Amino acid sequence: MHVQTGLERFIESPPKWMSGKRIGLLCNPASVDRNFCHARELINRKFQTRLKALFSPQHGFFAEKQDNMIESEDMSDPILKIPAFSLYGKTRVPDKKMFDYIDVLIIDLQDVGTRVYTFIYTMSYCLEAAKELGKKVLVLDRPNPISGSITEGNCLTPECSSFVGRYPIPMRHGLTIGEIALLFNNEYRIGCDLEVIPMNGWNRKMFFNHTGLPWIPPSPNIPSPVSAMVYTGQVLWEGTNVSEGRGTTRPFEIFGAPFINTKLLLSHLGKNRLPGATLRPVVFEPTSNKFKGTICIGFQIHVTDPYEFKPYITTLKLLQAVIFHHKDQFRWKLPPYEYEFERHPIDLIIGNKKIRQRIEHLDKMDDIEKSWIDDLNGFIEISRKFHLYD
Repeated sequence: MHVQTGLERFIESPPKWMSGKRIGLLCNPASVDRNFCHARELINRKFQTRLKALFSPQHGFFAEKQDNMIESEDMSDPILKIPAFSLYGKTRVPDKKMFDYIDVLIIDLQDVGTRVYTFIYTMSYCLEAAKELGKKVLVLDRPNPISGSITEGNCLTPECSSFVGRYPIPMRHGLTIGEIALLFNNEYRIGCDLEVIPMNGWNRKMFFNHTGLPWIPPSPNIPSPVSAMVYTGQVLWEGTNVSEGRGTTRPFEIFGAPFINTKLLLSHLGKNRLPGATLRPVVFEPTSNKFKGTICIGFQIHVTDPYEFKPYITTLKLLQAVIFHHKDQFRWKLPPYEYEFERHPIDLIIGNKKIRQRIEHLDKMDDIEKSWIDDLNGFIEISRKFHLYD
Protein backbone atom coordinates (compact mmCIF):
# COMPACT_ATOMS: atom_id res chain seq x y z
CA MET A 1 0.00 0.00 0.00
CA HIS A 2 1.32 3.44 -0.92
CA VAL A 3 -0.02 6.46 0.90
CA GLN A 4 0.08 9.91 -0.68
CA THR A 5 0.70 12.56 1.95
CA GLY A 6 -0.97 15.94 2.16
CA LEU A 7 2.30 17.51 1.00
CA GLU A 8 2.37 15.40 -2.16
CA ARG A 9 -1.29 16.15 -2.92
CA PHE A 10 -0.72 19.86 -2.30
CA ILE A 11 2.23 20.05 -4.69
CA GLU A 12 0.30 18.05 -7.28
CA SER A 13 -2.80 20.25 -7.10
CA PRO A 14 -2.64 23.40 -4.91
CA PRO A 15 -5.92 25.10 -3.96
CA LYS A 16 -6.85 27.93 -6.31
CA TRP A 17 -7.09 30.36 -3.40
CA MET A 18 -3.29 30.07 -2.96
CA SER A 19 -2.81 32.34 -5.97
CA GLY A 20 -0.75 35.38 -5.01
CA LYS A 21 -0.52 34.46 -1.30
CA ARG A 22 2.67 34.95 0.70
CA ILE A 23 3.52 31.61 2.33
CA GLY A 24 4.99 30.54 5.66
CA LEU A 25 5.92 26.93 6.40
CA LEU A 26 6.12 25.21 9.79
CA CYS A 27 8.30 22.17 9.18
CA ASN A 28 11.33 20.13 10.18
CA PRO A 29 13.48 17.40 8.54
CA ALA A 30 10.59 14.91 8.46
CA SER A 31 8.65 17.24 6.13
CA VAL A 32 9.58 15.35 2.96
CA ASP A 33 7.86 13.57 0.10
CA ARG A 34 8.42 9.89 -0.70
CA ASN A 35 11.51 10.83 -2.74
CA PHE A 36 13.04 12.58 0.30
CA CYS A 37 12.62 16.05 -1.21
CA HIS A 38 11.95 18.60 1.52
CA ALA A 39 8.70 20.58 1.66
CA ARG A 40 10.44 23.97 1.57
CA GLU A 41 12.20 23.09 -1.68
CA LEU A 42 9.02 21.67 -3.24
CA ILE A 43 6.94 24.69 -2.22
CA ASN A 44 9.61 27.17 -3.26
CA ARG A 45 9.84 25.50 -6.66
CA LYS A 46 6.05 25.44 -7.09
CA PHE A 47 5.38 28.99 -5.93
CA GLN A 48 8.59 30.72 -7.06
CA THR A 49 9.42 33.55 -4.65
CA ARG A 50 6.25 33.41 -2.53
CA LEU A 51 7.65 31.28 0.31
CA LYS A 52 8.61 34.10 2.68
CA ALA A 53 9.28 32.54 6.11
CA LEU A 54 9.95 29.23 7.81
CA PHE A 55 9.04 28.12 11.34
CA SER A 56 10.42 25.24 13.39
CA PRO A 57 9.07 23.29 16.40
CA GLN A 58 10.93 21.74 19.36
CA HIS A 59 14.34 20.18 18.60
CA GLY A 60 15.18 22.81 15.98
CA PHE A 61 14.81 23.35 12.25
CA PHE A 62 17.25 20.50 11.61
CA ALA A 63 15.97 18.39 14.56
CA GLU A 64 19.45 18.68 15.99
CA LYS A 65 18.60 19.48 19.63
CA GLN A 66 18.58 16.31 21.71
CA ASP A 67 16.54 17.02 24.81
CA ASN A 68 13.79 19.06 26.48
CA MET A 69 14.33 22.75 27.21
CA ILE A 70 17.24 23.03 24.77
CA GLU A 71 16.24 26.05 22.75
CA SER A 72 16.87 26.97 19.12
CA GLU A 73 17.66 30.41 17.78
CA ASP A 74 16.04 32.17 14.86
CA MET A 75 18.16 31.83 11.74
CA SER A 76 18.27 32.39 7.99
CA ASP A 77 17.61 29.31 5.92
CA PRO A 78 20.92 28.41 4.24
CA ILE A 79 19.23 27.32 1.00
CA LEU A 80 16.44 29.84 0.45
CA LYS A 81 17.94 32.79 2.38
CA ILE A 82 14.62 33.55 4.11
CA PRO A 83 14.02 33.88 7.87
CA ALA A 84 13.49 30.68 9.85
CA PHE A 85 11.78 31.46 13.16
CA SER A 86 12.19 29.14 16.13
CA LEU A 87 8.98 28.34 18.01
CA TYR A 88 11.02 26.64 20.73
CA GLY A 89 13.39 29.41 21.68
CA LYS A 90 12.81 32.86 23.05
CA THR A 91 9.11 32.19 22.42
CA ARG A 92 6.85 29.21 21.81
CA VAL A 93 4.11 31.44 20.41
CA PRO A 94 4.46 33.12 17.00
CA ASP A 95 4.15 36.89 17.18
CA LYS A 96 2.90 39.58 14.80
CA LYS A 97 6.39 40.34 13.51
CA MET A 98 6.78 36.74 12.36
CA PHE A 99 3.34 36.57 10.76
CA ASP A 100 3.73 39.94 9.03
CA TYR A 101 5.79 38.09 6.39
CA ILE A 102 2.92 35.80 5.37
CA ASP A 103 -0.73 35.49 4.37
CA VAL A 104 -1.06 31.74 4.88
CA LEU A 105 0.84 29.35 7.17
CA ILE A 106 1.35 25.84 5.86
CA ILE A 107 1.97 23.20 8.53
CA ASP A 108 3.72 19.99 7.52
CA LEU A 109 4.85 18.07 10.60
CA GLN A 110 5.07 14.36 11.41
CA ASP A 111 3.32 13.79 14.72
CA VAL A 112 3.77 10.58 16.75
CA GLY A 113 0.21 10.17 18.06
CA THR A 114 0.95 10.88 21.74
CA ARG A 115 -0.50 13.68 23.89
CA VAL A 116 2.83 14.87 25.28
CA TYR A 117 4.61 15.28 21.94
CA THR A 118 4.87 19.04 21.66
CA PHE A 119 4.46 19.54 17.90
CA ILE A 120 0.65 19.57 18.20
CA TYR A 121 0.82 22.38 20.79
CA THR A 122 3.16 24.44 18.63
CA MET A 123 0.50 23.98 15.96
CA SER A 124 -2.24 25.04 18.40
CA TYR A 125 -0.37 28.28 19.22
CA CYS A 126 -0.07 28.92 15.48
CA LEU A 127 -3.82 28.43 15.07
CA GLU A 128 -4.45 30.94 17.87
CA ALA A 129 -2.03 33.48 16.38
CA ALA A 130 -3.57 33.03 12.93
CA LYS A 131 -7.02 33.71 14.36
CA GLU A 132 -5.82 36.85 16.13
CA LEU A 133 -3.84 38.19 13.17
CA GLY A 134 -6.25 37.24 10.38
CA LYS A 135 -4.07 34.63 8.67
CA LYS A 136 -5.13 31.34 7.09
CA VAL A 137 -3.66 27.96 8.10
CA LEU A 138 -3.30 24.99 5.78
CA VAL A 139 -2.33 21.64 7.38
CA LEU A 140 -0.82 19.02 5.10
CA ASP A 141 -1.83 15.74 6.66
CA ARG A 142 0.48 12.84 7.51
CA PRO A 143 -0.12 9.39 9.03
CA ASN A 144 -0.52 8.74 12.70
CA PRO A 145 2.39 6.28 12.88
CA ILE A 146 0.79 4.24 15.69
CA SER A 147 -2.54 3.93 13.82
CA GLY A 148 -5.79 5.82 14.02
CA SER A 149 -7.84 2.86 15.23
CA ILE A 150 -6.66 2.72 18.86
CA THR A 151 -6.99 5.25 21.66
CA GLU A 152 -5.57 4.66 25.10
CA GLY A 153 -5.12 6.27 28.48
CA ASN A 154 -6.58 8.94 30.68
CA CYS A 155 -7.56 12.39 29.47
CA LEU A 156 -5.62 15.39 30.71
CA THR A 157 -7.07 17.23 33.70
CA PRO A 158 -6.96 21.06 33.76
CA GLU A 159 -4.63 21.17 36.79
CA CYS A 160 -1.99 19.30 34.75
CA SER A 161 -2.10 21.46 31.65
CA SER A 162 1.28 22.55 30.26
CA PHE A 163 3.26 22.63 27.02
CA VAL A 164 3.09 18.81 27.03
CA GLY A 165 -0.69 18.90 27.36
CA ARG A 166 -3.01 21.81 26.59
CA TYR A 167 -6.33 20.04 26.02
CA PRO A 168 -8.29 17.16 27.64
CA ILE A 169 -7.16 14.44 25.24
CA PRO A 170 -5.91 10.91 26.08
CA MET A 171 -2.29 9.83 25.99
CA ARG A 172 -2.80 7.97 22.72
CA HIS A 173 -5.26 10.11 20.79
CA GLY A 174 -5.70 8.09 17.57
CA LEU A 175 -5.83 11.14 15.27
CA THR A 176 -3.68 12.41 12.42
CA ILE A 177 -2.16 15.87 12.77
CA GLY A 178 -4.80 17.22 10.39
CA GLU A 179 -7.62 15.70 12.40
CA ILE A 180 -6.27 16.96 15.70
CA ALA A 181 -5.91 20.43 14.17
CA LEU A 182 -9.64 20.32 13.33
CA LEU A 183 -10.40 19.09 16.87
CA PHE A 184 -8.42 21.90 18.49
CA ASN A 185 -9.82 24.54 16.17
CA ASN A 186 -13.47 23.55 16.44
CA GLU A 187 -14.03 21.64 19.69
CA TYR A 188 -11.79 23.93 21.73
CA ARG A 189 -13.00 27.02 19.86
CA ILE A 190 -9.84 28.52 18.46
CA GLY A 191 -11.83 29.37 15.37
CA CYS A 192 -9.10 30.27 12.88
CA ASP A 193 -9.48 30.00 9.09
CA LEU A 194 -8.24 26.42 8.80
CA GLU A 195 -8.10 23.95 5.94
CA VAL A 196 -6.62 20.43 5.88
CA ILE A 197 -5.38 18.61 2.80
CA PRO A 198 -5.98 14.91 3.56
CA MET A 199 -3.87 11.98 2.46
CA ASN A 200 -4.84 9.49 -0.20
CA GLY A 201 -4.72 5.78 0.59
CA TRP A 202 -4.44 5.95 4.38
CA ASN A 203 -6.87 4.13 6.66
CA ARG A 204 -7.21 4.08 10.41
CA LYS A 205 -5.81 0.57 10.95
CA MET A 206 -2.48 1.38 9.33
CA PHE A 207 0.74 1.56 11.28
CA PHE A 208 3.57 3.49 9.68
CA ASN A 209 5.23 0.43 8.16
CA HIS A 210 2.04 -0.16 6.12
CA THR A 211 2.22 3.22 4.36
CA GLY A 212 5.14 2.76 1.96
CA LEU A 213 6.51 6.11 3.13
CA PRO A 214 10.08 6.73 4.33
CA TRP A 215 10.51 7.30 8.05
CA ILE A 216 12.48 10.44 8.85
CA PRO A 217 12.98 10.94 12.60
CA PRO A 218 10.75 13.89 13.62
CA SER A 219 13.01 14.33 16.65
CA PRO A 220 16.39 12.84 17.56
CA ASN A 221 15.04 10.25 19.99
CA ILE A 222 12.28 8.90 17.75
CA PRO A 223 14.64 7.24 15.24
CA SER A 224 12.20 4.60 13.98
CA PRO A 225 8.48 3.73 13.86
CA VAL A 226 9.13 1.26 16.69
CA SER A 227 10.40 4.04 18.95
CA ALA A 228 7.21 5.97 18.12
CA MET A 229 5.17 2.87 19.00
CA VAL A 230 6.62 2.51 22.51
CA TYR A 231 6.99 6.25 23.19
CA THR A 232 3.35 6.62 24.29
CA GLY A 233 4.23 4.70 27.46
CA GLN A 234 7.99 4.96 27.73
CA VAL A 235 7.89 8.76 27.86
CA LEU A 236 6.73 8.29 31.47
CA TRP A 237 10.32 7.50 32.49
CA GLU A 238 11.18 11.14 31.75
CA GLY A 239 9.40 11.93 35.03
CA THR A 240 11.60 9.52 37.01
CA ASN A 241 15.23 8.69 37.81
CA VAL A 242 15.03 5.67 35.47
CA SER A 243 16.71 6.12 32.08
CA GLU A 244 14.33 6.16 29.10
CA GLY A 245 17.23 5.14 26.88
CA ARG A 246 18.38 8.59 25.81
CA GLY A 247 22.06 8.46 24.99
CA THR A 248 21.70 5.00 23.42
CA THR A 249 20.89 3.75 19.93
CA ARG A 250 17.43 2.58 21.11
CA PRO A 251 15.83 5.50 22.96
CA PHE A 252 12.47 4.63 24.55
CA GLU A 253 12.73 1.03 23.33
CA ILE A 254 15.14 0.35 26.19
CA PHE A 255 14.97 1.60 29.76
CA GLY A 256 16.72 0.89 33.03
CA ALA A 257 18.87 2.10 35.90
CA PRO A 258 21.88 0.81 37.86
CA PHE A 259 19.55 -0.47 40.61
CA ILE A 260 17.06 -2.47 38.48
CA ASN A 261 16.65 -6.20 39.20
CA THR A 262 15.16 -7.66 36.02
CA LYS A 263 14.28 -11.02 37.58
CA LEU A 264 12.21 -9.35 40.28
CA LEU A 265 10.35 -7.24 37.74
CA LEU A 266 9.58 -10.20 35.50
CA SER A 267 8.36 -12.19 38.49
CA HIS A 268 6.16 -9.26 39.57
CA LEU A 269 4.54 -9.00 36.15
CA GLY A 270 3.73 -12.75 36.02
CA LYS A 271 2.60 -14.84 33.06
CA ASN A 272 0.94 -13.16 30.09
CA ARG A 273 2.50 -10.05 31.55
CA LEU A 274 2.40 -7.64 28.63
CA PRO A 275 0.11 -8.44 25.68
CA GLY A 276 1.69 -7.77 22.29
CA ALA A 277 5.21 -7.32 23.63
CA THR A 278 8.20 -9.23 24.97
CA LEU A 279 10.67 -7.88 27.50
CA ARG A 280 14.30 -8.77 26.84
CA PRO A 281 16.78 -8.03 29.67
CA VAL A 282 19.58 -5.69 28.57
CA VAL A 283 22.62 -3.93 29.98
CA PHE A 284 23.49 -0.52 28.51
CA GLU A 285 25.65 2.52 29.17
CA PRO A 286 24.18 5.89 28.13
CA THR A 287 26.56 8.30 26.42
CA SER A 288 24.44 11.29 27.56
CA ASN A 289 21.51 12.22 29.79
CA LYS A 290 20.68 10.12 32.89
CA PHE A 291 23.47 7.83 34.11
CA LYS A 292 25.92 9.01 31.46
CA GLY A 293 28.87 6.61 31.44
CA THR A 294 27.25 4.32 34.03
CA ILE A 295 26.13 0.72 33.52
CA CYS A 296 22.33 0.41 33.58
CA ILE A 297 20.27 -2.76 33.83
CA GLY A 298 16.83 -2.96 32.28
CA PHE A 299 14.84 -4.17 29.32
CA GLN A 300 14.25 -3.67 25.65
CA ILE A 301 10.57 -3.76 24.70
CA HIS A 302 10.05 -5.84 21.55
CA VAL A 303 6.60 -5.22 20.05
CA THR A 304 5.35 -8.58 18.76
CA ASP A 305 1.78 -7.56 17.89
CA PRO A 306 1.11 -3.82 17.42
CA TYR A 307 -2.67 -4.37 17.48
CA GLU A 308 -2.49 -6.05 20.90
CA PHE A 309 0.26 -3.91 22.38
CA LYS A 310 -0.92 -1.14 24.72
CA PRO A 311 2.13 1.06 25.26
CA TYR A 312 0.68 3.31 27.97
CA ILE A 313 -0.69 0.64 30.29
CA THR A 314 2.45 -1.44 29.64
CA THR A 315 4.76 1.24 31.02
CA LEU A 316 2.41 2.04 33.90
CA LYS A 317 2.68 -1.63 34.94
CA LEU A 318 6.46 -1.51 34.62
CA LEU A 319 6.60 1.74 36.59
CA GLN A 320 4.54 0.27 39.39
CA ALA A 321 6.77 -2.83 39.47
CA VAL A 322 9.89 -0.65 39.77
CA ILE A 323 8.31 1.36 42.60
CA PHE A 324 7.34 -1.85 44.44
CA HIS A 325 10.73 -3.55 44.20
CA HIS A 326 13.05 -0.53 44.30
CA LYS A 327 11.25 1.96 46.52
CA ASP A 328 14.50 2.89 48.30
CA GLN A 329 16.28 3.84 45.07
CA PHE A 330 13.42 4.99 42.85
CA ARG A 331 12.68 8.72 42.71
CA TRP A 332 10.32 11.00 40.83
CA LYS A 333 12.22 13.59 38.79
CA LEU A 334 12.14 17.10 40.24
CA PRO A 335 11.22 20.21 38.21
CA PRO A 336 11.89 21.94 35.89
CA TYR A 337 10.26 20.10 33.02
CA GLU A 338 9.13 21.80 29.80
CA TYR A 339 9.13 25.28 31.35
CA GLU A 340 7.21 24.20 34.44
CA PHE A 341 9.20 24.92 37.58
CA GLU A 342 6.92 23.82 40.43
CA ARG A 343 4.70 20.89 39.49
CA HIS A 344 5.91 17.27 39.37
CA PRO A 345 7.07 16.39 35.84
CA ILE A 346 5.34 13.01 36.15
CA ASP A 347 1.99 14.72 36.83
CA LEU A 348 2.38 16.79 33.67
CA ILE A 349 3.26 13.69 31.65
CA ILE A 350 0.51 11.44 33.02
CA GLY A 351 -1.86 14.38 32.97
CA ASN A 352 -3.62 13.42 36.19
CA LYS A 353 -2.16 13.79 39.69
CA LYS A 354 -4.48 11.16 41.19
CA ILE A 355 -3.19 8.47 38.82
CA ARG A 356 0.37 9.11 39.98
CA GLN A 357 -0.79 8.79 43.59
CA ARG A 358 -2.63 5.54 42.86
CA ILE A 359 0.47 4.09 41.21
CA GLU A 360 2.50 5.04 44.30
CA HIS A 361 -0.10 3.36 46.52
CA LEU A 362 0.13 0.21 44.37
CA ASP A 363 -3.56 0.17 43.46
CA LYS A 364 -4.55 -2.56 41.04
CA MET A 365 -3.79 -1.52 37.50
CA ASP A 366 -7.16 -2.82 36.25
CA ASP A 367 -8.91 -0.47 38.69
CA ILE A 368 -6.73 2.46 37.64
CA GLU A 369 -7.51 1.76 34.00
CA LYS A 370 -11.25 1.58 34.71
CA SER A 371 -11.11 5.03 36.30
CA TRP A 372 -10.53 6.75 32.96
CA ILE A 373 -12.81 4.69 30.69
CA ASP A 374 -15.76 7.11 30.74
CA ASP A 375 -13.59 10.11 29.86
CA LEU A 376 -11.81 8.11 27.16
CA ASN A 377 -15.10 7.01 25.61
CA GLY A 378 -16.29 10.60 25.70
CA PHE A 379 -13.20 11.72 23.82
CA ILE A 380 -13.66 8.96 21.25
CA GLU A 381 -17.19 10.18 20.55
CA ILE A 382 -16.02 13.79 20.17
CA SER A 383 -13.01 12.92 18.02
CA ARG A 384 -15.08 10.92 15.51
CA LYS A 385 -16.59 14.20 14.34
CA PHE A 386 -13.19 15.15 12.96
CA HIS A 387 -12.20 11.86 11.30
CA LEU A 388 -11.12 12.33 7.69
CA TYR A 389 -10.58 8.62 6.97
CA ASP A 390 -12.45 5.33 7.29
